[in-house]
Amino acid sequence: MTTPVPSLVSSDWLAARLGAPGLVVLDASYHLPAANRDAAAEFAAGHIPGARFLAVASLFDAGSSVPYAFPTPDQIAERLAGLGVGPDDAIVLYDDSAIRTSARAWFVLTASGRGNVAILDGGLAKWRADGHPVDSSAADIAPATPARFTAPARVRSKAAMLANLASGAEQVIDARAAERVFGTGTDPVNGLPMGRIPGSGNLPYTDLFNADGTYKSPDALRAAFAAAGIDLTRPVTTTCGSGVTASVVLFALHLVGKDDTALYDGSWSEWGADPATPKAQGPDA
Repeated sequence: MTTPVPSLVSSDWLAARLGAPGLVVLDASYHLPAANRDAAAEFAAGHIPGARFLAVASLFDAGSSVPYAFPTPDQIAERLAGLGVGPDDAIVLYDDSAIRTSARAWFVLTASGRGNVAILDGGLAKWRADGHPVDSSAADIAPATPARFTAPARVRSKAAMLANLASGAEQVIDARAAERVFGTGTDPVNGLPMGRIPGSGNLPYTDLFNADGTYKSPDALRAAFAAAGIDLTRPVTTTCGSGVTASVVLFALHLVGKDDTALYDGSWSEWGADPATPKAQGPDA
């Protein structure tokens, strides 16, 4: 498929093109431990016909000190080649996860230089709701030639975030639920004290979706950004617990044409665990 795919595609759009040469569908589902779900087993039991399992849970740099660190270019290239994704293939990502992990996969790929990557709007749930079939058979995969990926420029380190505290060059937006950002107890997800990076704003990623799990319209997304105090004329860096739901905000920003954005790789899992980093805790801090 040489024609560029839109960044967000509907289930009907994908159903009409399923099996087309040069179009690869990847299941990017990944679940938090508390969900008690096995993404690989669920994929084997039922997935979009012809889809391949990306195994996002293991797509990170284990050699980094950063929790769930951004994968290296070689890791991404090896994973896609092993799934039979050629350098020129278009990719449609989907998930069946409460934390919308297809956005994480989208950012990993696009920030590392991959073009022609889309997300299936509403994921597997919307695909099923729209009456499209699922399959339990394994795709016939032939390894592909590895593509070239670049080190992402749109990923921020803890040092960069500390420097930004002084410069204020980039707005920082936290995608976690408000109670985790402004609360004073223990975070139920990672066991760290609740809190936030000083000066950061809050836009829970769940506010970016319609009731059926599809992304809100561009106008509604802009309204959500405005309500969260985001100035779309200035750069934005997103953060969350471990860099997953922050990617949802990045994708939503992309949908309204804003790409001068970045991800804080370590997010609260790194920042909150470091006793030396400044932290704001409580609604009035």
